[in-house]
Amino acid sequence: MMPDLVPTLMPMTSLRLSHKRWYGVRSYKTENKINTNTIKTKIMALDKQQVREVIAKRVALELKDGDVVNLGIGLPTMVPSFLPQGVHVMLQSENGMIGLGATPEAGQEDPDWINAGGGAITTVPGAATFDSATSFGIIRGGHVDVSVLGALEVDEEGDLANWIIPGKRAPGMGGAMDLLVGTKKVILAMEHTAKGNPKILKKCRLPLTAKGQVDMIVTEMCVIEVRKGKGLWVTEIYDGVSREEIQAATEAELHFDENVQPMKQ
Repeated sequence: MMPDLVPTLMPMTSLRLSHKRWYGVRSYKTENKINTNTIKTKIMALDKQQVREVIAKRVALELKDGDVVNLGIGLPTMVPSFLPQGVHVMLQSENGMIGLGATPEAGQEDPDWINAGGGAITTVPGAATFDSATSFGIIRGGHVDVSVLGALEVDEEGDLANWIIPGKRAPGMGGAMDLLVGTKKVILAMEHTAKGNPKILKKCRLPLTAKGQVDMIVTEMCVIEVRKGKGLWVTEIYDGVSREEIQAATEAELHFDENVQPMKQ
């Protein structure tokens, strides 16, 4: 056990109970569906996989050599495939590991080596395993440099809702709440809309994972910084997308930095 991290630990039962009242969420509806026919940009020519790659490539540029990084399930797991040459990060998993490697080839999976989502993993030289309490001590102690997560909703204040799918049962939010609060930098890797519905809102409607903890939002349309107390600021725009099109796909009010750049890839 790491002695300096012990005081940061909290009983996991208290985390579960504090959110038990949200488990009954059954439905959700937005009245802000957008007409995607009005968005005639280069981004519309990309298929879903290409859209995800655009997002993952841009997020990868935010990672620095030596960073300890936690990746959420889904799109965030694509990020390591696009790390710039010379950048090596240590991937951390809530279930007790630092030093996750690539996904093993089919038939080479080892049931003893899985990530927090239950997916098969490999390890890199220098990897370490430990119990879940130590893992959460690392997270809550501020030793994870970057967390890359997905989102159902995010709002103007950097509040995030990403742990419960409306109308479906949810066992809980896992380590997302701890990662949002304990990580030095939180990046959302997410598609800008979902079936025509904005995901970047004035105010989240779904049960929150954490309040005011998001630092950056990367979508296929743009890069947005969450500036505390100042709202959402677009700093980069994907080639061929206009400011008007970005705002049309966003419920939240957006501000455009005076030095907006083309989206890095």
